[in-house]
Amino acid sequence: MFKHKLVPLLFTVTAVLTLAACASVQPVAYNGIASSSQLQRNRDDDSVKIPYRYTSPVTWSRYTQVMLDPVIVYQGSDNQFGDMKDADKTALADYMAKTFAQKLAKRFDAANQASPHTLRVKLTLTGAEKTTLLVGQAMHFDLAGNLYNGVQAVRGGQGAFSGSVSYAVEVYDSESGHLLKAYVSKQYPNAMNLPAAFGSLGAAKTGLDKGADALVAQLN
Repeated sequence: MFKHKLVPLLFTVTAVLTLAACASVQPVAYNGIASSSQLQRNRDDDSVKIPYRYTSPVTWSRYTQVMLDPVIVYQGSDNQFGDMKDADKTALADYMAKTFAQKLAKRFDAANQASPHTLRVKLTLTGAEKTTLLVGQAMHFDLAGNLYNGVQAVRGGQGAFSGSVSYAVEVYDSESGHLLKAYVSKQYPNAMNLPAAFGSLGAAKTGLDKGADALVAQLN
């Protein structure tokens, strides 16, 4: 009897895996950002969340201040917003500006002009996926969905029908204009994060929270 129940469950899990994989957006080295030609494919373990990056030798401790440019909503033809409405893009950009400013303030003093000890950070919102209405939440209560999400949580993957956010970060020496670091990132909640599954932009906003923390960690 158990075997008879297990077979349809496995088919359900397979279907969830297939649909979730097909729906997932993979960031690209967006042609319209300034550092695009310098970005290289990331071969390290964090490549799922940072597929492209550029780094140069930097002593981050010499920088004590930061200038944060207004967040840009990417308009290039290779953007990954799908059919997302402009109002939602604006909402995410506003949230991104607020969140990154708050997180960076824990490490740097805010600056209004260039100096030898000031970084300039440029953020570009390049894409986002909404959590699929009802289905994204239901996956947390469905046996097959929980099984899939549990596996994804362990491997650091995206939850079934969960939203995400994609963006580019470019960090410059504010005085010389020299590019110090750049990367493209995709962030999303832990696959078992139930609260983040509610609200169409909830997962994307949680992804921005994680992304801001990740940037500050890289600048220490």
